[in-house]
Amino acid sequence: MQAYSSERDISGDGSRTTSLFGGIDISGSAGPSSQEELSASEDLEASSRQTNLSPVLSLVDRVLIEALASGTSDIHIEPQDDGLLIRFRQDGVLRRIESLPKTLAAAVTSRLKIMADLDIAERRLPQDGRIRRNFRGRTMDFRVSTLPCRHGEKVVLRLLDSGATQLGLDALITNPDARANLRGIGGKPFGMVLVTGPTGSGKSTTLYALLAERNDPGINISTVEDPIEYTLKGITQTQVNRDKGLDFSTALRAFMRQDPDVLLVGETRDLETARTAIEAALTGHLVLTTLHCNDAVSAFARLDEMGVEPFMVSASLLGVVSQRLVRRLCSVCRLPHQPGSDELARFGLVASDESGITLYKAKVSDADSDKGEEVCPSCQGRGYAGRVGVYEILTMTESLSSAVAKRASTQELRRLALEAGMKTLLGYGLDLVREGLTTLEEVERMLLTDTGLESERRARALNTLTCQGCGAGLQDEWLECPYCLQVRR
Repeated sequence: MQAYSSERDISGDGSRTTSLFGGIDISGSAGPSSQEELSASEDLEASSRQTNLSPVLSLVDRVLIEALASGTSDIHIEPQDDGLLIRFRQDGVLRRIESLPKTLAAAVTSRLKIMADLDIAERRLPQDGRIRRNFRGRTMDFRVSTLPCRHGEKVVLRLLDSGATQLGLDALITNPDARANLRGIGGKPFGMVLVTGPTGSGKSTTLYALLAERNDPGINISTVEDPIEYTLKGITQTQVNRDKGLDFSTALRAFMRQDPDVLLVGETRDLETARTAIEAALTGHLVLTTLHCNDAVSAFARLDEMGVEPFMVSASLLGVVSQRLVRRLCSVCRLPHQPGSDELARFGLVASDESGITLYKAKVSDADSDKGEEVCPSCQGRGYAGRVGVYEILTMTESLSSAVAKRASTQELRRLALEAGMKTLLGYGLDLVREGLTTLEEVERMLLTDTGLESERRARALNTLTCQGCGAGLQDEWLECPYCLQVRR
């Protein structure tokens, strides 16, 4: 991806172009004509090369092409007091790309609304739509959301690439034990698997990787989603339509009359959906679904808040997967890094334990700086290229099921999960740091919390029941020896 330069004037009236939109005359640009809208090609690159397109159509096409070519996950088009700001979310971080004249805001927004089949006259209410275009032989979808704001309408586009489902679990999960654990859970004939995490953490990709492994002509797989993000051959996919009364629970009940084997529910967000999914899992079906909570153990409290009976959860749940995405270090320009003891202590690490391991940090370069520094062609000077998943996989055991049925506290459930061998999100992230795949800064940005740090320390303490300093016996809940005050590690 090219380095972006600052704005520059191209006419006496202050109209501007930028490095990304060089060659497009955007001075006094009006909206696209109806003839241009009808003749625009479905292929983005072919459309952008047409000579009879208005500047606005060419500009919008170039934004979409640049986003696709640079691996962007979201496009933010934001009207500001002094211009139209365009930002791309790349590897989970928003980056400023360009700022256009404010006079273009209405025309650019209208063009995107037309492409997404939205009402261009409605500017007071949020709208959602979808754009489908071809790009270099692939069909790409853009999920479009508009929102009225102070200076106009903000438009956010989420890029959806159906080819991502071809990665498979082998490419998604680097840890072989975690990968085998998830395969084991997803390979069961019946029960429920929960995948948790914030928006944009890769939950849908993980679920579709599981579905792809189960996809077989002898198995009936059905999904209900809002929206359908990926297309997978051989399965039945249903789009939620709340205006017509088709929600998650309604679709699930219909699936039960369709002789299903495996069901995917895009999101469990209410009691009715949760109960219907659990009933399906208890009647001989494998149900995969997502839930919004902070970690794997918190899923039990979240279901309890919804009103789901604990005995139904303990009887149906196979396991919970909590995941995040951290930026992957560029393997070409990464730099060796030896953190100090204070930096390691923030993560519960001891310098002596990490002395034989080479850690790395990102090399960040600025193409516009005056230092003459060479920019890495692999990551364009960002220091990171792509993202890697961080997984916390909780597998249900008899002791956990019994504790869930008795409404045990989250702290008690976490202790039982750690005793059963669950690796925490923080622990998995630190393993990625030791492997040279990411940095301590990324782990701190995405994973380091007080709860996570305490869980990781407790997980390490479970492996050391004897003090290494004085040899005294220690109890599970002690994080340090009460006799010689040495920290357990």
